[in-house]
Amino acid sequence: MNQTRKKNSSNGEICPRFDLPTNSSGVQNSGPPKLQAKKENEDLKTAGSQPREGWQKTATLDTAEALGSEMDLGSRTEKNDQFSQKLGKKAVDKCLDLNNCGLTAADIGEVVSMLPFLPDLEELDISWNDSVGGTLHSITHQMCLVSKLKILRLGCCRLTTEDVQAIGEALEATPELEELNLSWNSKVGGNLPLVLHSFQKGSKIQKLELVDCALTSEDGAFVGQLLPKLQNLEVLDLSINGSIGDSLDSVAQGLKSTSNLKVLKLHSCGLSQKSAKILEAAFCYLGELRKLDLSCNKELGGGFEDTPAQLAMLTHLEVLDLHQCSLTTNDVVSLTQVIPLLSNLQELDLSANKKMGCSSDNLLSRLRFLPALKSLLINNCALERDTFTALAEASIHFPALEIVNLSWNKCVGGNLKLLLETLKLSTSLQVLRLSSCSLVTEDVALLASVIRMGHLAKLQKLDLSYNDSICDTGWAAFCQSVPFLQELAELDISRRPSHFRDCGPWFRHLLRAMTKLPAITEIGMKRWTLSAAQEEELRSFTQDQRGIHFDHGGAQEAEFPCLTKL
Repeated sequence: MNQTRKKNSSNGEICPRFDLPTNSSGVQNSGPPKLQAKKENEDLKTAGSQPREGWQKTATLDTAEALGSEMDLGSRTEKNDQFSQKLGKKAVDKCLDLNNCGLTAADIGEVVSMLPFLPDLEELDISWNDSVGGTLHSITHQMCLVSKLKILRLGCCRLTTEDVQAIGEALEATPELEELNLSWNSKVGGNLPLVLHSFQKGSKIQKLELVDCALTSEDGAFVGQLLPKLQNLEVLDLSINGSIGDSLDSVAQGLKSTSNLKVLKLHSCGLSQKSAKILEAAFCYLGELRKLDLSCNKELGGGFEDTPAQLAMLTHLEVLDLHQCSLTTNDVVSLTQVIPLLSNLQELDLSANKKMGCSSDNLLSRLRFLPALKSLLINNCALERDTFTALAEASIHFPALEIVNLSWNKCVGGNLKLLLETLKLSTSLQVLRLSSCSLVTEDVALLASVIRMGHLAKLQKLDLSYNDSICDTGWAAFCQSVPFLQELAELDISRRPSHFRDCGPWFRHLLRAMTKLPAITEIGMKRWTLSAAQEEELRSFTQDQRGIHFDHGGAQEAEFPCLTKL
């Protein structure tokens, strides 16, 4: 049948048209298709079985158009591939990841030209590209062509107010959106309703990240009103927005309607004592919460003094971050009643709370009821001998422990033997940080013995920096044990600033050990000075071990630039 195309008079769209066959007189036939086909065959025979000239021309034209389209598509695909390769990225139909690529204005033009050829695009990430700011409208105008988009990341793009408005308009054309990241764009602050006005009840958004966006208290109030519409929301990150605390009443009220929420981050949001109680009222509605981050809210101290019973209702909680919250002695006493009830807890960060040192022995001893604990960060808590002893006794009940940070707790020095059983039993330990713990030679010798027995075979990162009381004998014993850490990737034995000291004979043992560690990439050794012979040894080492970054740093780096090697 003769097939041509015409414009629909009502909307200008190109649509197919099927013409009825005509007889020899030019009159259109009617009737059942079979009879039409029979009559058409007879007409063809009469004409010597030759198709009509018009039909032949139309078929040739359509074939040429199809071939042209295929050639254009092939050319565009090739250009897309070349563009992606230039940026060191792999072109994927459903994912365009241009994160931190140093895009230029010309590159932005290339991105715009690519979008019409990516109708199945589900993920677009152009974060950490400063040149995006002021040009985003050229991309958002094409959003209607990628209506299947599920993930949009525009973090740290120096967005302008006009860009922010353009995003709000573009989101109306992306009904499938599940993740939006606008973090580190200060112009979002004060303009949040312009961005998120299209989010209506039934929105599919699951992850909303607005870190360091200079959000105002009015923006916070808007978030509180918006949350009940986001029934699928699983991750909400409002961190580093100091004014959120002023509108926390509204935010907390909205949180009561987000029963599917799994991650809530309010790091450095200006929360106060009152804020803790406001949030507690919302906790009983967040039964699916897995991660709660209230860290770096220095005015939060005292907010947990009354037993935070609602916190205990977060029975699925896996991560609790309360570092640098100025927790008081009474806060610690109250948390002692709650934290041990969070039986699914895997990560606990109580670091940089100085009052922990004199009041946390009961809390730390009761951590034995958290068998799933994988990460324990309790650095810079001014622990005392009794609290450290309580921690050491509880830690043998952590079979899954992978990360331990006890840095900046001076009481560890001379008492590392209290952790001996833990170090022997922690077969999963990957990260051990003991920086500035006043370790002595006996401590390092004990650690070396444990390493040689193979108890820390999974260790990947070991930080012994800023422990300046260890003599050469201790460092020699330690360096000779290092080859037993076959998975070690990072080692830091740097000294304190301005505390320079000559390397002993143990330096040769250290270099020899590094050649036997297949995973090692970083060696921190700042403020250790080398003799001429040791400098030569290091030169040879850096020539042979090109995959290792040896950070000698400090004043010596300027004098001996060869000592810092990439």
